[in-house]
Amino acid sequence: MIEKLKKLKERYQVLTEALAQPEATQDLAAFKTLVREHAELETIVRAFDRYLQTQSECEDCRAMLEEHPDPDMKLLVEDELASLQASLAEQEAELRTLLLPKDENDDRDVILEIRAGTGGEEASLFGADLLRMYLRYAERHGYKVETLSENTTELGGVKEIVLAIGGRRGVYSRLKYEGGVHRVQRVPETESQGRIHTSAATVAVMPEVDDIRIEIRDSDLRIDTYRSSGAGGQHVNKTSSAIRITHLPTGIVVACQNERSQLQNKEQAMRLLKSRLYEYYASQQHAELADRKKSMVGSGDRSERIRTYNFPQSRVTDHRIGLTLYKLEAFLDGDMDEMIDALILAERTARLSGETED
Repeated sequence: MIEKLKKLKERYQVLTEALAQPEATQDLAAFKTLVREHAELETIVRAFDRYLQTQSECEDCRAMLEEHPDPDMKLLVEDELASLQASLAEQEAELRTLLLPKDENDDRDVILEIRAGTGGEEASLFGADLLRMYLRYAERHGYKVETLSENTTELGGVKEIVLAIGGRRGVYSRLKYEGGVHRVQRVPETESQGRIHTSAATVAVMPEVDDIRIEIRDSDLRIDTYRSSGAGGQHVNKTSSAIRITHLPTGIVVACQNERSQLQNKEQAMRLLKSRLYEYYASQQHAELADRKKSMVGSGDRSERIRTYNFPQSRVTDHRIGLTLYKLEAFLDGDMDEMIDALILAERTARLSGETED
């Protein structure tokens, strides 16, 4: 590990010198790449410098123990050495975490989909609860939210909704753990006997990708238009502005009807299609990596129940890490960081364990 850190520090110094050169900004694309790499290495290098400083202080304490025969002085130095050694262990753990390969999508915006599952209208109402939860979480973190497509019920439930969430770096790094089946246990308002019902909704989280990453040929697409449905006043069912795009090679279908023009709906549908295609091809190409991730904190695919929201007991349980929080109301109000931080820690711990075994 130390040799690897030394090489990274050397690379950081080379980048620092290169960025300081007057001609560095002549090629803006190359300049941005260097700046990004420099920023990523800076965190590691600073942590490594702190580690080396603590290591040097430990050596100084050991030398003092050999030089000073005074018992009182030895006790002081031994206490100081114990404290430094504890810090050294923590710093080493931090360095191992920083050296873990980073998910290339962590800094990307996300496409987040919520779909009502089993449970009829109650599942749709739970979908609306999840929608509010993610909107409140986004608000707390300063993320921007855009609705790409939605299908709601007369009672205010959500059959299906697709959101684009971004505006700040690291959105995917935190929301990627939300993908999977979310289950709710509660007494519906229409239940006269007070019986607890169980229903579910599915959440899918995909990194939003750009044209450079996903190439889509016009010949691979079938584009259909149809009339919008749902709330919308006189515009609804008057013009065929809604767009449905089918990607013929994969059979993936996306649709958008939220905007008032065909062009706007097509643009939104293409954004969604690119993210779904990226998810599709990534899963095809990285099946081995997906299996490894599943062994860590669950695969997050749509067939897996990842979390239960129990209203009678005011608790939310994440089944991947066995964590239960008794603050359901606050959680549904967007106070999700404790859970997400625990999921991140669990994944890092498992990956560190895997690195150690390797």
